[in-house]
Amino acid sequence: SIGTPMVTTLHTPPTPWLEPTIRHLSDPRARFVAVSRRTATVWREVVRSSTIYNGVDTERWPAGPGGNALVWFGRMVPEKAPHRAIEIARAAGRELVLAGPRSDRRYFDEHVRPHLGGSVSYAGHLSTYELSGLVGRSVVCLVTSQWDEPFGLVVAEAMSCGTPVVVFDRGGMAEIVREGGGEVVADDDRAAAAAVDRVVGTDRATVREIAVRRFSIDRMVRDYVDVYTAMSGGGR
Repeated sequence: SIGTPMVTTLHTPPTPWLEPTIRHLSDPRARFVAVSRRTATVWREVVRSSTIYNGVDTERWPAGPGGNALVWFGRMVPEKAPHRAIEIARAAGRELVLAGPRSDRRYFDEHVRPHLGGSVSYAGHLSTYELSGLVGRSVVCLVTSQWDEPFGLVVAEAMSCGTPVVVFDRGGMAEIVREGGGEVVADDDRAAAAAVDRVVGTDRATVREIAVRRFSIDRMVRDYVDVYTAMSGGGR
């Protein structure tokens, strides 16, 4: 039992070291929030939770004009799979710009660096200002995660810039893309390349509007305030 009502946010899948702790929080005043419906589902055997999507600073990820090249951004690690983005871009016949920290140097040197040059470039580890500018100047964002992302901040950030996304159907990302933010595909490079052609030309203002309405910090704060209000007995 806990001494004070508490909200716990579930940001990860269940793990052997987290499950016993969560089960111990048996006080009926405790509330649990998951960052996606998918995350709530995988935690369901341990604890019931409501869903509040993560928020992104839509002012720091402003609408951009679009462009011709594809973009991929994130940590350069195997589970994020930028090498898959390279294959998708080649299959789609489009230029690709990669950006992000080389968190796994060996992976980068063996699976990314050999493919740089020509239509594939690496912009480096950029500041948020530089990165949002790059994403806003891109035609489509590729998200190629090889694990079940609980949410997928990259997707919401790209959409905030008005850039539609093509994502593999992993974890909670399909929930973010729905309503017109891009397309969700099976874990297949050819399918992703075909999806790129379909989402090119998506109305960027619509993509931006979806992100602001569903994933802004203001929206997230309002949703959490509702939870805290209900816990304090002033629910509406």
